[in-house]
Amino acid sequence: MQAIKETHFNFEGQTGFYKGKVRDVYYFGSRMAMVATDRISAFDVVLPKGIPDKGRILNQIAALNLAATKDIVPNWVLSSPDPNVTVGFKCEPFAVEMVIRGYLAGHAAREYKAGKRTLCGVTLPEGLRENDRLPVPIITPTTKAMVGHDEDISREAILVRGIVSEQDYKILEDYTLKLFAKGTELAAKRGLILVDTKYEFGKHAGKIYLIDEVHTPDSSRYFYSEGYEARQKAGETQKQLSKEFVRQWLIENGFQGKDGQQVPEMTEAIVASISNRYQELYQQMTGEKLAPVDYSNIEKRIEQSIVKSLN
Repeated sequence: MQAIKETHFNFEGQTGFYKGKVRDVYYFGSRMAMVATDRISAFDVVLPKGIPDKGRILNQIAALNLAATKDIVPNWVLSSPDPNVTVGFKCEPFAVEMVIRGYLAGHAAREYKAGKRTLCGVTLPEGLRENDRLPVPIITPTTKAMVGHDEDISREAILVRGIVSEQDYKILEDYTLKLFAKGTELAAKRGLILVDTKYEFGKHAGKIYLIDEVHTPDSSRYFYSEGYEARQKAGETQKQLSKEFVRQWLIENGFQGKDGQQVPEMTEAIVASISNRYQELYQQMTGEKLAPVDYSNIEKRIEQSIVKSLN
């Protein structure tokens, strides 16, 4: 097995290229082809080694969830011609990520533990424990940084700074709440709890579309439903289905993306263990075991799939 760290295609009719943290994006006028590579990021830092199968796992999970939510919110997808590829509209993205939380976990829990009771302008009640369910889901947006770290921001600051118009922001809020409700419903069918997630939106021809990946373990945090209440009452750690295990490994080895910190060595054993966890995530979320693929000519396969879809 090998990891797809990056691609270097040069297509006929190509009008641009963008290398994101984990995706390579090829532009063709009003359309784009997004290649899900095996790069992995945490704390807004791309880690030095790729994770075999990660790209196709996330792309296929995203494809399923985008199809399952397109009756609620229009999305950017036109086709998914390859396990690692999605082709769709080129949208002008909003410079915010719509993070929504149903439970006190992750970043929110760390902020709460530090004594903060207001997150992105939303006041949290006293007496919460980590991983407790919140009274109602809360939207805690972040800025969408081209480089460096995304930062928490309130609804009020977004509007005052003119990052998003009030008219558009109301639509983003409505879509976010509806998507989270649907995601919660879909997760429950798989024996999971959708803890928190993020959505990104953009405009194409004046219309707002849901863009990027949706409800994947990289953009979302899940708990296993079975045993949640018992673990919470006992003060035990929740069994998670998310990329949090990667973040925890980094934290335990002294890395949180801060200046002067070094990414710990990614040994073959560490890379293999992360790949295995992603395969576990895939099986839990789809009900199917990940099928093996031939890696010997995978870049050619990806390139040909994009050419075929555009023609």
